[in-house]
Amino acid sequence: MLSRIRAHRVSLAVCWLIGSCALLLVQRAGADGEAAAQAPSAFSAASAIGGLPTGWRPFTPSAKLKPTRYALVRDGNTMVVRADAEASMSGLIHPVRIDPTETPLIQWRWRIERPLRTADMTTKAGDDYAARLYVLFDYDVTKLPLLTRSKLKLAKSLHGTDVPAAALNYVWDNRQPVGTIRANAYTDRARMIVVESGADKAGLWVTVTRDLAADFRAAFGEDAPPVIGVVIATDTDNTGERVTAWYGDIRFLKRGSP
Repeated sequence: MLSRIRAHRVSLAVCWLIGSCALLLVQRAGADGEAAAQAPSAFSAASAIGGLPTGWRPFTPSAKLKPTRYALVRDGNTMVVRADAEASMSGLIHPVRIDPTETPLIQWRWRIERPLRTADMTTKAGDDYAARLYVLFDYDVTKLPLLTRSKLKLAKSLHGTDVPAAALNYVWDNRQPVGTIRANAYTDRARMIVVESGADKAGLWVTVTRDLAADFRAAFGEDAPPVIGVVIATDTDNTGERVTAWYGDIRFLKRGSP
């Protein structure tokens, strides 16, 4: 029994942190005959509060984990997604197919109640965030070292599908300075980019615009492959904290767009 529990934990860490098991849903969408969207469905286009926005799917890496609660809510005259986490870990994913050479910019709005108090992105035990946005890429695994490919093959054998070989994680951190780019505490195939930090803007809506192509090159040293998925996630399973965050529309833009 103990060995099975340990194997479960190892497989969970590999799946979630080497690029997130969110890709399981991306590939399931393809298997169901759904075409990947050219843009994520807008939260603001929803007409009713409660439930989840069209095109976005929940995922939880394991049934043993308490999921973060996500729901459409009204913020003034605009619909947004509210995330409530309490020692929980899950996210919402939207499959897309984006060419970063044509639309290299990503823009979104978000707001947090407060940053996490005890999170620490440099450690496995502190790998929690009040708000984060994943971008998953269709990376050619044949370019990776043998050891990394072996880890990806292990994840595939455990979960029956490929997992991403490259992901950017834009995060609202609690202590690292804005502009920090570093490997995830578990794997260097997921790079963390701090775009907000601390409590100065807590409670305020913040609009973020990032150059995906430039960020991918800064993180991985090469041109960005196609984007295949976008994920929003508020998670506190490691720290056990409670936090609320809100997410607005996510858009991919050409350079020079307003």
